[in-house]
Amino acid sequence: MIHQKRRKELLSQLDKDALVIVTTNPEQLRNGDVYYPFRADSDFWYLTGFGEPESVAVFSHKSYTVFLRDRDKAREIWDGKRLGVDDAPKTLKSDQAFSISLIKQELPKLIAKAKTVYYNSKPSKIDVKINKHLSNYQSLTPFLHEMRLSKDNDEIKHMQNAVDISIKAHEMAMKQTKEGVYEYEIASIFDGYFRKNNSQHAYTPIVAGGKNACVLHYIENNKPLKEGDLLLIDAGCEVEGYASDITRTFPISGKFSDAQKQIYQLVLDAQLQAIQSIKPGNNVSKPHQIASNTIRKGLIKLGLLEDDKELSEFYMHGTGHWLGLDVHDVGEYKQANSHRKFEPGMVTTVEPGIYIRKSDKINPVYWNIGIRIEDDVLVTKTGNKVLSQALAKEIDDIELLMR
Repeated sequence: MIHQKRRKELLSQLDKDALVIVTTNPEQLRNGDVYYPFRADSDFWYLTGFGEPESVAVFSHKSYTVFLRDRDKAREIWDGKRLGVDDAPKTLKSDQAFSISLIKQELPKLIAKAKTVYYNSKPSKIDVKINKHLSNYQSLTPFLHEMRLSKDNDEIKHMQNAVDISIKAHEMAMKQTKEGVYEYEIASIFDGYFRKNNSQHAYTPIVAGGKNACVLHYIENNKPLKEGDLLLIDAGCEVEGYASDITRTFPISGKFSDAQKQIYQLVLDAQLQAIQSIKPGNNVSKPHQIASNTIRKGLIKLGLLEDDKELSEFYMHGTGHWLGLDVHDVGEYKQANSHRKFEPGMVTTVEPGIYIRKSDKINPVYWNIGIRIEDDVLVTKTGNKVLSQALAKEIDDIELLMR
């Protein structure tokens, strides 16, 4: 079982008498007596594969203990079956299991046997109870998040599956986009296709027409699409907890204007050059340096940026981030105060953009052009693999797809 292997690998990096405590997320109230759909904490899921709330995993070199909810006949009629204490050891491969109601009595016994406790506290009722029994503890982050940064074959398979589902939804959205359609109608394509394929959104989708694309995290998604504008869609699903994160920008009319083509091609050139720099041994900051330099030179050539001006007026975010169980996944970008090197198994996004707001200093043909192109890239032993390569992003290919 992969989760057993991960727990063993984590323990191999810790003290001989170490004890690890990992908690999952609490359920979150939406309103009244309605809760948001539950999603397990990523660290907890990574180490246990268990998706119920109110759960705690405690393990050492000698034993593995799980605290979880009791079976409850009345609640299960409403909410569905719970695993329960009796079935937990066999299903989760634990040595023992206790009701979460007994954590106050049983956890101190486990802590007493440990020389060092490793634990990442969260603002939940269960974590408050756990903290009462800990005089001090060490953070799990440097060890656990470094493990999560390197993806194994099963993780890559889940991520590729999520990417493939997302690609199909993006293609459907491109084909159904036209003037007068509302952003939320396009967003509904992703809602339906993700659910149809037993996946869910990895993050709130961005469906931004025209000037809305110049708002980086625009999520209102409620305006009508206008002829002559571009539509930026940043949307991806997750499968078995693993995220995809893809952005495409395309003309609502199906044809780019000359000004849109100029900016789009500049962003695409920056992205393609940044992707080429992703390979083992290269600095993780290199894609951003390359993309920024390419965009800066292009904007100066177009007369949109003066030599000594800050690029951040048009490009104000990083070129990529780690991707995995979290859409902005864990893992340090620096080691010993220096940017680390790419290693096989890492997955990063590459997402340069240009955002041109209305300004008297800028030629009106460029006003309200917001373009971002984002792909998910796996670092391999010999270079990289673009997991989302199959989704059109060349100008001719996009226009052909939208016919």
